[in-house]
Amino acid sequence: MDKFSLFNIDKNTFIDFSNDEYPTILRSWCGNRIDLDDNATHFGFNYHDNILISLEDSKKEFNCYEKMYFSISEKALITPSEKSQGFVVSRLNTKGFFHLGGSIENTGRYQYIDGCSDSLLISPVKLGDPCFNLLHFPKNIDQTPHTHPSLRIGMIVSGQGFCIMENEKVELNAGNLFIIPKDLLHSFKTDNQEMIIVVYHPDTDFGPTDKNHPMINKTIINGVSAGSL
Repeated sequence: MDKFSLFNIDKNTFIDFSNDEYPTILRSWCGNRIDLDDNATHFGFNYHDNILISLEDSKKEFNCYEKMYFSISEKALITPSEKSQGFVVSRLNTKGFFHLGGSIENTGRYQYIDGCSDSLLISPVKLGDPCFNLLHFPKNIDQTPHTHPSLRIGMIVSGQGFCIMENEKVELNAGNLFIIPKDLLHSFKTDNQEMIIVVYHPDTDFGPTDKNHPMINKTIINGVSAGSL
């Protein structure tokens, strides 16, 4: 896939990027159950109504309500209500933590380009691992064209806007799923509505390492941080 793709949630959605540099699989639910295996970290967002997450190994169940998000790294079953809609992105061959969060906030916690903001909803466990983000676009944003060094997969959670490319302008509405391929020059634009997006990144240049994490950095031995020894 080498161009911007936009589509609605469907029970048959299965897009396979397992041969990508960062192997990834996208699925969505629209009342249908989804089985997750234990060879990936699964990042999900419940867009509408509620789902039940059943973890096979730990024998635990969790309710995930509207506008909540999660990550799972063991065998699990997503059982949606009849009206539930959402998506899950699986980053193969990684081992994240179990995480259940939300509902999402209306703005991001960090500054992003051109007056937008971002929150890191699910952080990378270690440097280079995948992550899950929220992006907030205020009204009347005309973003600087830019690229990303890996694919992006996300959903328009609320509002309305546009994705602008060199020879194309795509309207974005709440409930749309999208895929931005690696190195595609693009920008987002809003008019008289704000827009909120949740988005998966398959890789990062951010995160803890064995020699750089809060516990070791704040362990002082003879006046020196243990992380520097």
